[in-house]
Amino acid sequence: MAEKAYLGKTISVTDEGYLTDSSQWTKEIAVEIAKEEGLTLTDKHFAVIEYLRDRVLKGEALTIRSIGKSGVVDTKGFYELFPGAPLKKATKIAGVAKPVSCV
Repeated sequence: MAEKAYLGKTISVTDEGYLTDSSQWTKEIAVEIAKEEGLTLTDKHFAVIEYLRDRVLKGEALTIRSIGKSGVVDTKGFYELFPGAPLKKATKIAGVAKPVSCV
C-alpha cells in the first residue's frame, strides 16, 4: 500500500491512487484528487460522486450503464463530466474502490 498527503492528512491509497479506506474521504480531498485528474468539480460532479458513494455503501456494483440510468446523469453527461475513463476517474475522486469492471 502507498500513502499520499492531501491537505496535511496522510491517506492510504492503492498503487493506482484509490483510497483504501473510504472513511478517510472528504469533499476537500475529492477536490484535490480531481485536480490531479485535471478536473474542477462542480455541483453536478458532486451529485454523481454522492450517488457512487451511496451505491458502494449499499454493496452494489457500479457500471457506466447503471450510472446512465441513475437519474443523476445520463451516459453522455457522465463522459462529459469525467472525460477519458469516466468510471475510473469518478470512483477515484469519490474515494471508493476501483470497480472490478475497470481494467
